[in-house]
Amino acid sequence: MKLPVTAYGESGSPVVVMHGLFGSGRNWMTAARRLASAHRVYAFDLRNHGTSPHVDTMSYPEMAADVQETIADLGVGPVALIGHSMGGKTAMVTALQYPSVVERLVVVDAAPVTYPPAFTDYARAMRTADLSNVQRRADVEAQLVDAVDSAGTRAFLLQNLILDSEGARWRPNLPVIEAVLPEISGWPDITGTYEGPTLFVYGGKSDYVQQDHRATIATYFPHVQYAEIPEAGHWVHAERLDDFLTTITPFLA
Repeated sequence: MKLPVTAYGESGSPVVVMHGLFGSGRNWMTAARRLASAHRVYAFDLRNHGTSPHVDTMSYPEMAADVQETIADLGVGPVALIGHSMGGKTAMVTALQYPSVVERLVVVDAAPVTYPPAFTDYARAMRTADLSNVQRRADVEAQLVDAVDSAGTRAFLLQNLILDSEGARWRPNLPVIEAVLPEISGWPDITGTYEGPTLFVYGGKSDYVQQDHRATIATYFPHVQYAEIPEAGHWVHAERLDDFLTTITPFLA
């Protein structure tokens, strides 16, 4: 399935950026514009997110196939592939299954491991929110408070809310996302290695990339480097953009 793409920059080596769960390519807008001074940057909306089509399944091999097809359709490969969280796992699987389209790989705060299922409460709260008489985002935010205690996280989730003349509705395919969250939290049964240069960037205040993950990472990505952004949590590129760009720019060059 070809994915919606937003492009930034006029020239330079191609870079593809991919968002995490409940995100969209728009989450990368600021970073992409900065990277576009030296690269042609493409921000993808992964399936069931952003403006992508709603479909009934979203396994990592399926999402990797979407990425490969979209890169091929753009005619720009091989690319530097950057993915955050769910997008990071998608990027890893893409590199393992379609190494010819990935010139180098940047994984942002994710590892090729199974995490405890998370965010189910978020998906359910969004899906069950009453949107029938919503006039403002604040009307929906009030319905998310019990499930989502962080105001910053609520603001992030509410970026997915469409408010227009047709009323209020969510962009993501929430029923399918809720159903597949255990799969998204996991890691597919996949073999092989990616021999290209690989950089894992992680937040010092996050526990998504741990020391005991490194042996597993090395089995898939033998040419791996690591970079910690000490003051960042899980949303590394949003929380510490300057530090993030300072870290990845030499690697992309």
